[in-house]
Amino acid sequence: MSAITISTARAQLGDLVRRAAHGRETIALTDHGHVAALLVSPQVIEDLEDALAVSEYQRRKAEGTLAEGIAHEEVGRMLGLRP
Repeated sequence: MSAITISTARAQLGDLVRRAAHGRETIALTDHGHVAALLVSPQVIEDLEDALAVSEYQRRKAEGTLAEGIAHEEVGRMLGLRP
């Protein structure tokens, strides 16, 4: 993770955003030596959300607390993908 002060980041914002978005680099914006915010690719957040959802599913499955699901074929019909 790269760190850069907020005042320095102002002049480099476009480049920093491209680095985060395309290079999947996390950039910490610091204020008085403390991390104030992170620039991170949306894909990284989506990957974390997916991993969290899988982990939550596995936990609920292990506990036996999964609710009844919807059949794959029914989902296809709901989405208009199947007759």
